[in-house]
Amino acid sequence: MEKRYSRNRLYVSEREQSIIKDYKIFLGGAGIGSIIAECALRFGFEHITIVDGDKVEESNLNRQNYTENDIGRYKAECLAERLLNINPNAQIDYHTEFLNLDNIEEMLNGHNVAINALDFKDKTPFVFDEICKERKIPVLHPYNFGWAGFVTIVDPWGHSLSELTEEPKGFELKVAEYVTGHGAFWNQPKEWLEKIVTQYKKENEMLPPPQLSIASWIAAGLCTTAMYNLATGKPVNYFPKFYLSLLLP
Repeated sequence: MEKRYSRNRLYVSEREQSIIKDYKIFLGGAGIGSIIAECALRFGFEHITIVDGDKVEESNLNRQNYTENDIGRYKAECLAERLLNINPNAQIDYHTEFLNLDNIEEMLNGHNVAINALDFKDKTPFVFDEICKERKIPVLHPYNFGWAGFVTIVDPWGHSLSELTEEPKGFELKVAEYVTGHGAFWNQPKEWLEKIVTQYKKENEMLPPPQLSIASWIAAGLCTTAMYNLATGKPVNYFPKFYLSLLLP
Protein backbone atom coordinates (compact mmCIF):
# COMPACT_ATOMS: atom_id res chain seq x y z
CA MET A 1 0.00 0.00 0.00
CA GLU A 2 1.42 3.41 -0.92
CA LYS A 3 2.76 5.51 1.95
CA ARG A 4 -0.04 8.08 1.77
CA TYR A 5 -2.59 5.43 2.78
CA SER A 6 -0.38 3.22 4.92
CA ARG A 7 -2.38 4.01 8.05
CA ASN A 8 -5.52 2.68 6.35
CA ARG A 9 -4.02 -0.81 6.68
CA LEU A 10 -6.06 -3.54 8.37
CA TYR A 11 -9.20 -1.47 7.79
CA VAL A 12 -8.74 -1.32 4.01
CA SER A 13 -6.96 -3.93 1.92
CA GLU A 14 -4.49 -3.03 -0.84
CA ARG A 15 -6.97 -4.28 -3.43
CA GLU A 16 -9.75 -2.14 -1.98
CA GLN A 17 -7.46 0.90 -1.81
CA SER A 18 -6.71 0.45 -5.49
CA ILE A 19 -10.41 0.15 -6.34
CA ILE A 20 -11.46 3.32 -4.55
CA LYS A 21 -8.55 5.25 -6.03
CA ASP A 22 -10.15 4.91 -9.45
CA TYR A 23 -13.78 5.19 -8.31
CA LYS A 24 -15.22 8.39 -9.76
CA ILE A 25 -17.32 10.66 -7.53
CA PHE A 26 -19.67 13.33 -8.86
CA LEU A 27 -20.33 16.00 -6.26
CA GLY A 28 -23.38 18.13 -6.94
CA GLY A 29 -23.20 20.97 -4.43
CA ALA A 30 -20.15 22.11 -2.46
CA GLY A 31 -21.81 23.08 0.83
CA ILE A 32 -21.94 19.99 3.03
CA GLY A 33 -20.31 18.40 -0.01
CA SER A 34 -17.11 20.32 0.79
CA ILE A 35 -16.62 18.31 3.98
CA ILE A 36 -17.55 15.04 2.28
CA ALA A 37 -15.06 15.67 -0.52
CA GLU A 38 -12.15 16.10 1.87
CA CYS A 39 -13.08 13.05 3.94
CA ALA A 40 -13.36 10.96 0.77
CA LEU A 41 -10.06 12.27 -0.63
CA ARG A 42 -8.14 11.57 2.56
CA PHE A 43 -9.65 8.07 2.61
CA GLY A 44 -8.29 7.40 -0.88
CA PHE A 45 -10.87 8.46 -3.46
CA GLU A 46 -8.80 10.37 -6.01
CA HIS A 47 -11.32 11.18 -8.77
CA ILE A 48 -13.80 13.88 -7.77
CA THR A 49 -15.85 16.24 -9.93
CA ILE A 50 -17.27 19.29 -8.13
CA VAL A 51 -20.17 21.34 -9.51
CA ASP A 52 -21.50 24.43 -7.74
CA GLY A 53 -22.22 27.98 -8.88
CA ASP A 54 -22.40 29.41 -5.35
CA LYS A 55 -19.81 31.68 -3.80
CA VAL A 56 -18.57 31.43 -0.23
CA GLU A 57 -20.43 33.55 2.32
CA GLU A 58 -19.57 34.27 5.95
CA SER A 59 -22.58 32.25 7.11
CA ASN A 60 -21.06 29.15 5.48
CA LEU A 61 -18.02 29.18 7.74
CA ASN A 62 -19.74 27.57 10.74
CA ARG A 63 -20.09 24.22 8.96
CA GLN A 64 -18.48 24.15 5.49
CA ASN A 65 -14.90 23.56 4.40
CA TYR A 66 -13.88 27.15 3.69
CA THR A 67 -11.92 29.96 5.33
CA GLU A 68 -12.48 33.69 5.66
CA ASN A 69 -10.07 34.23 2.77
CA ASP A 70 -12.47 32.29 0.53
CA ILE A 71 -15.41 34.65 1.05
CA GLY A 72 -16.67 35.96 -2.28
CA ARG A 73 -14.93 33.24 -4.31
CA TYR A 74 -16.59 30.27 -6.01
CA LYS A 75 -16.99 27.31 -3.67
CA ALA A 76 -16.09 24.80 -6.35
CA GLU A 77 -12.81 26.55 -7.13
CA CYS A 78 -11.83 26.99 -3.45
CA LEU A 79 -12.63 23.37 -2.68
CA ALA A 80 -10.67 22.09 -5.67
CA GLU A 81 -7.64 24.10 -4.55
CA ARG A 82 -7.90 22.72 -1.02
CA LEU A 83 -8.17 19.13 -2.21
CA LEU A 84 -5.20 19.50 -4.55
CA ASN A 85 -3.15 20.95 -1.69
CA ILE A 86 -3.90 17.74 0.20
CA ASN A 87 -3.16 15.45 -2.76
CA PRO A 88 -1.65 17.14 -5.85
CA ASN A 89 -1.85 13.85 -7.76
CA ALA A 90 -5.62 13.53 -7.42
CA GLN A 91 -7.90 14.14 -10.40
CA ILE A 92 -10.07 17.02 -9.22
CA ASP A 93 -12.34 18.67 -11.79
CA TYR A 94 -14.59 21.59 -10.95
CA HIS A 95 -17.29 23.69 -12.58
CA THR A 96 -18.32 27.08 -11.22
CA GLU A 97 -21.86 26.80 -12.48
CA PHE A 98 -25.15 25.47 -11.22
CA LEU A 99 -26.48 22.14 -12.40
CA ASN A 100 -29.50 22.52 -14.64
CA LEU A 101 -31.53 20.54 -17.15
CA ASP A 102 -29.09 21.46 -19.92
CA ASN A 103 -25.81 20.32 -18.36
CA ILE A 104 -26.59 17.47 -15.94
CA GLU A 105 -26.46 14.64 -18.46
CA GLU A 106 -23.12 15.60 -19.99
CA MET A 107 -21.43 16.29 -16.65
CA LEU A 108 -22.47 12.93 -15.20
CA ASN A 109 -20.69 10.99 -17.93
CA GLY A 110 -18.17 8.48 -16.64
CA HIS A 111 -18.96 8.64 -12.92
CA ASN A 112 -19.57 5.69 -10.58
CA VAL A 113 -21.44 7.42 -7.76
CA ALA A 114 -23.14 10.78 -7.24
CA ILE A 115 -23.71 12.96 -4.19
CA ASN A 116 -26.84 15.08 -4.34
CA ALA A 117 -26.02 17.97 -2.02
CA LEU A 118 -28.00 20.47 -4.08
CA ASP A 119 -30.28 23.14 -2.67
CA PHE A 120 -33.92 22.25 -3.20
CA LYS A 121 -34.87 25.58 -4.80
CA ASP A 122 -36.53 23.92 -7.79
CA LYS A 123 -36.94 20.43 -9.28
CA THR A 124 -33.29 20.15 -10.37
CA PRO A 125 -32.35 17.76 -7.50
CA PHE A 126 -35.19 15.45 -8.51
CA VAL A 127 -34.14 15.55 -12.17
CA PHE A 128 -30.57 14.86 -11.06
CA ASP A 129 -31.72 11.69 -9.32
CA GLU A 130 -33.82 10.61 -12.30
CA ILE A 131 -30.90 10.93 -14.71
CA CYS A 132 -28.65 9.03 -12.30
CA LYS A 133 -31.28 6.25 -12.17
CA GLU A 134 -31.21 6.06 -15.97
CA ARG A 135 -27.41 5.78 -15.83
CA LYS A 136 -27.55 3.19 -13.03
CA ILE A 137 -25.59 5.52 -10.74
CA PRO A 138 -26.35 5.30 -6.99
CA VAL A 139 -26.99 8.70 -5.37
CA LEU A 140 -26.12 9.70 -1.82
CA HIS A 141 -28.26 12.35 -0.10
CA PRO A 142 -26.53 13.87 2.95
CA TYR A 143 -28.29 16.16 5.43
CA ASN A 144 -27.12 18.23 8.36
CA PHE A 145 -29.44 17.85 11.34
CA GLY A 146 -27.27 19.80 13.75
CA TRP A 147 -26.35 17.13 16.27
CA ALA A 148 -26.82 14.28 13.77
CA GLY A 149 -25.56 13.40 10.34
CA PHE A 150 -28.05 11.78 7.97
CA VAL A 151 -27.43 9.95 4.70
CA THR A 152 -29.75 7.96 2.51
CA ILE A 153 -28.83 6.25 -0.74
CA VAL A 154 -31.06 6.12 -3.79
CA ASP A 155 -30.83 2.75 -5.51
CA PRO A 156 -30.92 2.98 -9.34
CA TRP A 157 -33.32 0.03 -9.28
CA GLY A 158 -35.31 1.08 -6.22
CA HIS A 159 -37.30 3.84 -4.56
CA SER A 160 -36.84 7.54 -5.29
CA LEU A 161 -36.50 10.23 -2.64
CA SER A 162 -39.18 12.22 -4.46
CA GLU A 163 -41.67 9.70 -3.04
CA LEU A 164 -41.54 11.77 0.17
CA THR A 165 -42.88 14.75 -1.79
CA GLU A 166 -42.46 16.14 -5.30
CA GLU A 167 -42.45 19.71 -3.95
CA PRO A 168 -38.85 20.96 -3.66
CA LYS A 169 -39.60 23.89 -1.36
CA GLY A 170 -38.96 22.89 2.25
CA PHE A 171 -37.67 19.46 1.25
CA GLU A 172 -35.05 19.31 4.01
CA LEU A 173 -37.83 19.85 6.55
CA LYS A 174 -39.74 16.99 4.96
CA VAL A 175 -36.72 14.72 5.37
CA ALA A 176 -36.39 15.73 9.04
CA GLU A 177 -40.08 14.91 9.57
CA TYR A 178 -39.52 11.56 7.85
CA VAL A 179 -36.76 10.79 10.35
CA THR A 180 -38.86 11.78 13.37
CA GLY A 181 -41.84 9.82 12.02
CA HIS A 182 -39.66 6.77 11.51
CA GLY A 183 -38.35 7.06 15.06
CA ALA A 184 -41.84 7.36 16.50
CA PHE A 185 -43.05 4.32 14.54
CA TRP A 186 -40.20 2.14 15.79
CA ASN A 187 -40.46 3.51 19.35
CA GLN A 188 -37.11 5.27 19.00
CA PRO A 189 -38.24 8.90 19.33
CA LYS A 190 -35.91 11.72 18.26
CA GLU A 191 -37.26 14.30 20.68
CA TRP A 192 -34.41 16.75 20.15
CA LEU A 193 -35.05 16.79 16.38
CA GLU A 194 -38.81 17.06 16.87
CA LYS A 195 -38.18 20.12 19.06
CA ILE A 196 -35.98 21.77 16.40
CA VAL A 197 -38.55 21.07 13.68
CA THR A 198 -41.31 22.62 15.80
CA GLN A 199 -39.23 25.69 16.64
CA TYR A 200 -38.14 26.11 13.02
CA LYS A 201 -41.75 26.11 11.86
CA LYS A 202 -42.55 28.86 14.37
CA GLU A 203 -39.83 31.25 13.20
CA ASN A 204 -41.26 34.55 11.98
CA GLU A 205 -39.65 34.38 8.56
CA MET A 206 -38.63 31.53 6.28
CA LEU A 207 -34.96 31.28 7.21
CA PRO A 208 -32.53 28.60 6.04
CA PRO A 209 -32.58 25.56 8.36
CA PRO A 210 -30.24 25.74 11.37
CA GLN A 211 -27.13 23.57 10.98
CA LEU A 212 -24.00 22.76 13.00
CA SER A 213 -20.46 21.81 12.05
CA ILE A 214 -20.88 18.55 13.99
CA ALA A 215 -23.40 17.06 11.58
CA SER A 216 -21.34 18.03 8.53
CA TRP A 217 -18.44 15.89 9.72
CA ILE A 218 -20.66 13.01 10.79
CA ALA A 219 -22.43 13.00 7.42
CA ALA A 220 -19.05 13.10 5.66
CA GLY A 221 -17.96 9.98 7.49
CA LEU A 222 -21.22 8.22 6.66
CA CYS A 223 -20.94 9.15 2.98
CA THR A 224 -17.32 8.06 2.72
CA THR A 225 -18.11 4.73 4.35
CA ALA A 226 -21.10 4.22 2.04
CA MET A 227 -18.99 4.97 -1.05
CA TYR A 228 -16.30 2.57 0.15
CA ASN A 229 -18.96 -0.13 0.53
CA LEU A 230 -20.47 0.61 -2.89
CA ALA A 231 -17.08 0.60 -4.60
CA THR A 232 -15.97 -2.69 -3.04
CA GLY A 233 -19.28 -4.52 -3.43
CA LYS A 234 -20.32 -4.51 0.20
CA PRO A 235 -24.01 -4.12 1.15
CA VAL A 236 -25.53 -0.73 1.93
CA ASN A 237 -28.93 0.43 3.15
CA TYR A 238 -30.95 2.01 0.35
CA PHE A 239 -33.85 4.44 0.74
CA PRO A 240 -36.34 4.19 2.42
CA LYS A 241 -33.70 2.97 4.89
CA PHE A 242 -31.08 5.48 5.99
CA TYR A 243 -28.09 6.16 8.20
CA LEU A 244 -28.41 8.53 11.15
CA SER A 245 -25.54 9.00 13.57
CA LEU A 246 -25.41 11.13 16.72
CA LEU A 247 -24.07 11.07 20.27
CA LEU A 248 -27.17 12.43 21.95
CA PRO A 249 -29.23 9.96 24.04
